Amino acid sequence: MRAVTTRPPAVDVVLPCLNEAEALPWVLERIPPGWRALVVDNGSTDGSAATARALGATVVHEERRGFGAACHAGLRASDADIVCFCDCDASLDPGRLVPFVREIDRGAADLVLGRRRPSGRGAWPAHARAGNLALARMLRRRTGLRLHDLGPLRAARREALLGLGLTDRRSGYPLQMVVRAADSGWRITEHDVPYLPRTGASKVTGTWRGTWHAVRDMSRVLAEARPCEGGAR
Repeated sequence: MRAVTTRPPAVDVVLPCLNEAEALPWVLERIPPGWRALVVDNGSTDGSAATARALGATVVHEERRGFGAACHAGLRASDADIVCFCDCDASLDPGRLVPFVREIDRGAADLVLGRRRPSGRGAWPAHARAGNLALARMLRRRTGLRLHDLGPLRAARREALLGLGLTDRRSGYPLQMVVRAADSGWRITEHDVPYLPRTGASKVTGTWRGTWHAVRDMSRVLAEARPCEGGAR
Protein backbone atom coordinates (compact mmCIF):
# COMPACT_ATOMS: atom_id res chain seq x y z
CA MET A 1 0.00 0.00 0.00
CA ARG A 2 1.35 3.41 -0.93
CA ALA A 3 1.79 5.98 1.79
CA VAL A 4 -0.70 8.81 1.66
CA THR A 5 0.95 12.23 1.47
CA THR A 6 -0.75 15.46 2.38
CA ARG A 7 0.27 18.61 0.58
CA PRO A 8 0.76 21.65 2.79
CA PRO A 9 -1.88 24.36 2.37
CA ALA A 10 -1.19 27.39 0.20
CA VAL A 11 -0.60 30.34 2.54
CA ASP A 12 -0.33 34.09 1.91
CA VAL A 13 0.78 36.55 4.57
CA VAL A 14 -0.76 40.01 4.16
CA LEU A 15 1.57 42.76 5.40
CA PRO A 16 -0.04 46.23 5.41
CA CYS A 17 2.78 48.69 4.87
CA LEU A 18 3.20 52.44 5.26
CA ASN A 19 6.84 53.59 5.31
CA GLU A 20 8.33 50.41 6.73
CA ALA A 21 11.44 50.09 4.54
CA GLU A 22 13.67 49.79 7.59
CA ALA A 23 11.66 46.94 9.12
CA LEU A 24 10.91 44.98 5.95
CA PRO A 25 14.14 42.92 5.79
CA TRP A 26 13.61 41.59 9.33
CA VAL A 27 9.96 40.76 8.65
CA LEU A 28 10.37 39.18 5.23
CA GLU A 29 13.27 36.93 6.19
CA ARG A 30 10.95 35.37 8.80
CA ILE A 31 8.18 34.40 6.39
CA PRO A 32 7.99 30.58 6.59
CA PRO A 33 9.37 28.69 3.55
CA GLY A 34 6.78 28.09 0.85
CA TRP A 35 4.52 30.91 1.99
CA ARG A 36 4.00 34.09 -0.05
CA ALA A 37 4.46 37.57 1.40
CA LEU A 38 1.92 40.13 0.12
CA VAL A 39 3.21 43.58 1.04
CA VAL A 40 0.36 46.07 0.61
CA ASP A 41 1.90 49.48 0.07
CA ASN A 42 -0.49 52.10 1.42
CA GLY A 43 1.20 55.23 0.06
CA SER A 44 4.77 54.85 1.32
CA THR A 45 7.29 57.54 0.49
CA ASP A 46 10.41 55.78 1.80
CA GLY A 47 10.86 53.19 -0.96
CA SER A 48 9.07 50.41 0.92
CA ALA A 49 7.59 48.94 -2.27
CA ALA A 50 10.95 48.73 -4.01
CA THR A 51 12.55 47.21 -0.92
CA ALA A 52 9.81 44.59 -0.68
CA ARG A 53 10.18 43.61 -4.34
CA ALA A 54 13.95 43.37 -4.02
CA LEU A 55 13.46 40.98 -1.11
CA GLY A 56 11.15 38.74 -3.12
CA ALA A 57 7.75 39.85 -1.85
CA THR A 58 4.69 40.43 -4.01
CA VAL A 59 3.67 44.08 -3.80
CA VAL A 60 0.05 45.23 -3.90
CA HIS A 61 -0.73 48.95 -4.11
CA GLU A 62 -3.69 50.39 -2.21
CA GLU A 63 -4.19 54.12 -2.70
CA ARG A 64 -6.97 54.47 -0.16
CA ARG A 65 -5.33 55.19 3.18
CA GLY A 66 -6.27 53.11 6.20
CA PHE A 67 -5.18 49.94 7.97
CA GLY A 68 -8.36 48.14 6.98
CA ALA A 69 -8.07 49.30 3.38
CA ALA A 70 -4.57 47.82 3.15
CA CYS A 71 -5.55 44.55 4.86
CA HIS A 72 -8.59 44.05 2.66
CA ALA A 73 -6.65 44.83 -0.51
CA GLY A 74 -4.22 42.08 0.47
CA LEU A 75 -7.05 39.66 1.20
CA ARG A 76 -8.61 40.33 -2.20
CA ALA A 77 -5.25 39.97 -3.95
CA SER A 78 -4.56 36.61 -2.30
CA ASP A 79 -5.31 33.36 -4.07
CA ALA A 80 -4.22 31.08 -1.23
CA ASP A 81 -6.47 28.79 0.78
CA ILE A 82 -5.30 30.28 4.08
CA VAL A 83 -4.54 33.96 4.63
CA CYS A 84 -2.54 35.36 7.53
CA PHE A 85 -2.13 38.94 8.64
CA CYS A 86 0.90 40.47 10.34
CA ASP A 87 2.12 43.98 11.05
CA CYS A 88 5.05 45.11 8.95
CA ASP A 89 6.97 47.02 11.65
CA ALA A 90 9.05 44.15 13.12
CA SER A 91 6.97 44.04 16.31
CA LEU A 92 5.63 40.58 15.44
CA ASP A 93 7.43 37.59 13.94
CA PRO A 94 5.44 36.07 11.04
CA GLY A 95 7.16 32.77 11.77
CA ARG A 96 4.87 32.52 14.81
CA LEU A 97 1.98 31.96 12.41
CA VAL A 98 2.98 28.34 11.70
CA PRO A 99 0.87 26.82 14.54
CA PHE A 100 -1.99 29.17 13.61
CA VAL A 101 -2.05 27.77 10.08
CA ARG A 102 -1.72 24.21 11.35
CA GLU A 103 -4.79 24.71 13.54
CA ILE A 104 -6.82 26.15 10.66
CA ASP A 105 -5.67 23.45 8.25
CA ARG A 106 -6.69 20.55 10.48
CA GLY A 107 -10.09 22.12 11.13
CA ALA A 108 -9.57 22.79 14.84
CA ALA A 109 -10.42 26.50 14.51
CA ASP A 110 -11.84 28.97 11.99
CA LEU A 111 -9.94 32.05 13.16
CA VAL A 112 -6.72 32.06 15.18
CA LEU A 113 -5.47 35.23 16.88
CA GLY A 114 -2.17 36.16 18.50
CA ARG A 115 -2.26 37.37 22.09
CA ARG A 116 0.59 39.85 22.35
CA ARG A 117 3.02 39.40 25.22
CA PRO A 118 5.36 42.42 25.51
CA SER A 119 9.04 41.54 25.19
CA GLY A 120 11.39 44.45 25.78
CA ARG A 121 10.99 47.96 27.11
CA GLY A 122 8.58 50.12 25.14
CA ALA A 123 7.09 47.19 23.23
CA TRP A 124 3.54 48.10 24.21
CA PRO A 125 2.90 51.63 25.56
CA ALA A 126 0.58 51.86 28.56
CA HIS A 127 -2.05 53.88 26.68
CA ALA A 128 -2.20 51.36 23.84
CA ARG A 129 -2.46 48.46 26.27
CA ALA A 130 -5.25 50.21 28.19
CA GLY A 131 -7.19 50.84 24.97
CA ASN A 132 -6.82 47.21 23.94
CA LEU A 133 -8.02 46.00 27.34
CA ALA A 134 -11.09 48.22 27.20
CA LEU A 135 -11.96 46.93 23.75
CA ALA A 136 -11.49 43.31 24.81
CA ARG A 137 -13.99 43.88 27.62
CA MET A 138 -16.48 45.50 25.27
CA LEU A 139 -16.02 42.64 22.83
CA ARG A 140 -16.77 40.15 25.62
CA ARG A 141 -20.02 41.93 26.41
CA ARG A 142 -20.95 42.10 22.73
CA THR A 143 -20.09 38.52 21.71
CA GLY A 144 -19.33 36.48 24.83
CA LEU A 145 -15.81 35.78 23.56
CA ARG A 146 -13.25 35.69 26.36
CA LEU A 147 -10.35 37.02 24.30
CA HIS A 148 -7.46 38.95 25.82
CA ASP A 149 -6.20 40.78 22.75
CA LEU A 150 -7.31 42.10 19.37
CA GLY A 151 -3.86 42.06 17.84
CA PRO A 152 -3.05 41.98 14.13
CA LEU A 153 -1.40 38.54 13.99
CA ARG A 154 -4.07 36.12 12.77
CA ALA A 155 -5.01 33.39 10.31
CA ALA A 156 -8.18 32.10 8.63
CA ARG A 157 -9.41 30.66 5.34
CA ARG A 158 -9.58 33.22 2.55
CA GLU A 159 -13.03 32.36 1.17
CA ALA A 160 -14.56 32.39 4.63
CA LEU A 161 -13.04 35.80 5.38
CA LEU A 162 -14.40 37.23 2.15
CA GLY A 163 -17.79 35.82 3.09
CA LEU A 164 -17.87 37.97 6.23
CA GLY A 165 -18.46 41.05 4.06
CA LEU A 166 -16.01 43.25 5.98
CA THR A 167 -16.62 46.96 5.35
CA ASP A 168 -14.41 48.87 7.80
CA ARG A 169 -11.35 50.33 6.11
CA ARG A 170 -9.77 52.03 9.12
CA SER A 171 -8.56 50.83 12.52
CA GLY A 172 -11.78 48.91 13.16
CA TYR A 173 -11.03 46.24 10.54
CA PRO A 174 -9.40 43.69 12.88
CA LEU A 175 -12.22 43.99 15.39
CA GLN A 176 -14.94 43.81 12.75
CA MET A 177 -13.40 40.56 11.56
CA VAL A 178 -13.67 39.07 15.05
CA VAL A 179 -17.20 40.39 15.69
CA ARG A 180 -18.60 39.12 12.39
CA ALA A 181 -16.79 35.80 12.78
CA ALA A 182 -18.30 35.40 16.26
CA ASP A 183 -21.77 36.33 14.97
CA SER A 184 -21.34 33.66 12.29
CA GLY A 185 -20.52 30.97 14.84
CA TRP A 186 -16.83 30.63 14.04
CA ARG A 187 -14.50 28.82 16.42
CA ILE A 188 -11.98 31.44 17.52
CA THR A 189 -8.81 30.61 19.42
CA GLU A 190 -5.88 32.58 20.80
CA HIS A 191 -2.14 31.89 21.13
CA ASP A 192 0.51 33.84 23.04
CA VAL A 193 3.11 35.56 20.83
CA PRO A 194 6.07 37.79 21.75
CA TYR A 195 5.48 41.48 21.06
CA LEU A 196 8.69 43.36 20.33
CA PRO A 197 9.51 47.07 20.25
CA ARG A 198 8.53 48.18 16.77
CA THR A 199 10.90 49.69 14.21
CA GLY A 200 10.03 53.36 13.60
CA ALA A 201 7.01 55.32 14.79
CA SER A 202 3.58 53.73 15.12
CA LYS A 203 0.91 55.01 12.73
CA VAL A 204 -1.99 53.92 14.95
CA THR A 205 -1.28 53.49 18.67
CA GLY A 206 2.06 55.22 19.07
CA THR A 207 0.38 58.25 20.70
CA TRP A 208 -2.62 58.88 22.93
CA ARG A 209 -4.31 60.56 19.95
CA GLY A 210 -3.68 57.56 17.71
CA THR A 211 -5.00 55.21 20.38
CA TRP A 212 -8.11 57.34 20.82
CA HIS A 213 -8.83 57.27 17.09
CA ALA A 214 -8.36 53.49 17.04
CA VAL A 215 -10.69 52.98 20.00
CA ARG A 216 -13.27 55.28 18.40
CA ASP A 217 -13.16 53.32 15.13
CA MET A 218 -13.49 50.04 16.96
CA SER A 219 -16.30 51.28 19.19
CA ARG A 220 -18.30 51.98 16.04
CA VAL A 221 -17.78 48.39 14.98
CA LEU A 222 -19.05 47.12 18.34
CA ALA A 223 -22.17 49.24 17.89
CA GLU A 224 -23.11 47.32 14.74
CA ALA A 225 -26.45 45.56 15.03
CA ARG A 226 -26.32 41.80 15.45
CA PRO A 227 -27.57 39.84 12.44
CA CYS A 228 -30.94 38.20 12.74
CA GLU A 229 -29.35 34.91 11.78
CA GLY A 230 -25.75 33.69 11.97
CA GLY A 231 -23.97 33.88 8.64
CA ALA A 232 -22.57 30.84 6.90
CA ARG A 233 -18.93 29.97 7.32
